[in-house]
Amino acid sequence: MLERPNAGERAILVQNNGQGEFAQDALQEFTELARSAGADIVGTVESARQKPDPKYYIGSGKVDEIKALAGTLSADVILFNHQLSPGQERNLERALQCRVIDRTGLILDIFAQRARTFEGKLQVELAQLRHLSSRLIRGWTHLERQKGGIGLRGPGETQLETDRRLIRLRIKYITERLEKVRSQREQNRRSRARSALPIIALVGYTNAGKSTLFNTITGASVYVENQLFATLDPTLRYQELNGIGRCVFADTVGFVSDLPHTLIEAFRATLEEVQQADLLLHVIDASDELRQDKIIEVNEVLAQIGAEDRPQILVYNKIDKLNDNPLPRIEETGDNLQRVWLSALTGEGMAELTTAIAQHMQAEIVRTHLHLPPSAGRLRAALFELQAIIDDAPLPTGGWAVTICLRRHELEQLCHKQSIDWQDYIF
Repeated sequence: MLERPNAGERAILVQNNGQGEFAQDALQEFTELARSAGADIVGTVESARQKPDPKYYIGSGKVDEIKALAGTLSADVILFNHQLSPGQERNLERALQCRVIDRTGLILDIFAQRARTFEGKLQVELAQLRHLSSRLIRGWTHLERQKGGIGLRGPGETQLETDRRLIRLRIKYITERLEKVRSQREQNRRSRARSALPIIALVGYTNAGKSTLFNTITGASVYVENQLFATLDPTLRYQELNGIGRCVFADTVGFVSDLPHTLIEAFRATLEEVQQADLLLHVIDASDELRQDKIIEVNEVLAQIGAEDRPQILVYNKIDKLNDNPLPRIEETGDNLQRVWLSALTGEGMAELTTAIAQHMQAEIVRTHLHLPPSAGRLRAALFELQAIIDDAPLPTGGWAVTICLRRHELEQLCHKQSIDWQDYIF
């Protein structure tokens, strides 16, 4: 059902420039997406239409132009750098007599090629099924035929209805499997929280160099390639850092503009690692002229997954590609965001990044001694449950002398529930 085009198919790219200020940059990114999917780009068609056509998205004249070009260049597929409605996709295929794939379908195809783990494959299939459920009629010549006969479907059920039912059942099955994965991830996160290990997640636009930075920090061997969405499956590694101790680093999938909502939903279990992180390293390609726009795109996706309030360090990577090659430095501005310039490839600026992480985490982790009175027994029990108490001894006057190590926000949430202030107990 989810057949993916073979690599090397001859493709024509289509983009409507009528409403885009940075049309050529968007077309360049879409070209990279198509190449990442394995397409052989043989032509490009641009339109200046100000308002999308309800039937074809582009005008009928452009449809005729694309059809003629596809015949001349023997194109196998037409790729649209826009999200098409099921009706538009269907109408275009009928008019062009050629397979049509929109931006969402192309990104899903890339993800299908890159998924390696069992969880990743389930997530991609779920996103594909949700995208396909409204497009079943495309390319299926048998959908409106009824199949009768003993032992087959119910009376009058069409092939289309059967396919939809089977997709619903498959979606339900995959969702249940992913819920189990989510439960297992939640258990692992609770275990890490009890051990007070800080979690640092790398996020950023696709091909910003997250995996290279991840490998440089942790010594891992995550797959690195100069292409979009080279990393799909998340990777966690423990690492000792000076001034911090042991912590967990998470490499995540890159974001892209107009990231399909179906993908965000399907990768919910994976993206929860970002939601629960103590610190986000927002990796940015310093050599990209559109880096500021991509920062905004990433922050929009973070807001969609509920991680907009996570503290960030902006990591400007690939300074080795800059002409003036500025010295790596740490900068803090009025927006309370630290900025670090480095090259994950050459290692230049890595010491500054470690310093920035240590400064943040030292402010985030509370390590202190408390004198808890007998009335604070519930607080002491809760701290034990979180495995936050390093040392505990009874006091001659009653109560306990405890040494704790805990994330500041967890301690404050705990004390807020019990209407007490932990700083009153510091000695």
